[in-house]
Amino acid sequence: MTAKESFKDVGVDLADLVATVEIRRPPHNFFDHALIRQLADAFEALDRDPACRAIVLAAQGKSFCAGANFGDGGDLEENGQLKGGPDANRIAHLYVEAVRLFRTRKPIVGAIQGAAVGGGLGLALVPDFRVTCPEARFSANFTRLGFHPGFGLTVTLPELVGRSKAALMFYTSRRIKGEEALAMGLADLVVPLHQVRAAALALAREIATCAPLGVMATRATLRQGIADRVRAATDHELAEQTRLRQTRDFKEGIKASAERRTPKFAGR
Repeated sequence: MTAKESFKDVGVDLADLVATVEIRRPPHNFFDHALIRQLADAFEALDRDPACRAIVLAAQGKSFCAGANFGDGGDLEENGQLKGGPDANRIAHLYVEAVRLFRTRKPIVGAIQGAAVGGGLGLALVPDFRVTCPEARFSANFTRLGFHPGFGLTVTLPELVGRSKAALMFYTSRRIKGEEALAMGLADLVVPLHQVRAAALALAREIATCAPLGVMATRATLRQGIADRVRAATDHELAEQTRLRQTRDFKEGIKASAERRTPKFAGR
């Protein structure tokens, strides 16, 4: 890989054994199948490059990743599907690409400078470590939207913070601030906002000073089976999301979110 490589929505800058992979869809970096595929392509290319020993996953703009963009609810059919195509099929393909992220071999540090919401939280849990700031927000807001968590979060979140804290985040959809994220194990380092990327790079460079084969072997042992567990989880998550997208509660959740009001769920 060249020192600077660019995909459509992802930039890669490799220097001093550390690659910065930057999401470039500001301000909120909403994702789709194409973006997750580009990230997986970049990570796999870096896996093959001996000049890279560690990766920083960062993002332009205000948010790290605000998840998928559902709009204002006006693009939803009565059955909860997005107009213009089979929504479940598109998400299934996206989850296939997401599993690729968990199969890569080199250590990743996440520079979480803003909101990581919904599927964006799932993306923030791909890295081995997270450097964040007091202004950041972490939220598994799926039940607030009227449906089921995705992006493998039913595996990755409880493995990181424990089943009880994960359930609290899922059931309440509450926003977790940077300092609280550190206390509960969701983040590993909190620094001022303007220092997030520099601190993530410093951690990645520290990792890069160690023997690369030893680091990758240790990482593979610690993360053994994670990609397979995420794949099984996303199969179940997708089935539940597809079922719940057909409810009135899902459409109300999306509409209320766009209108910035409290949703009025009816349980149907």
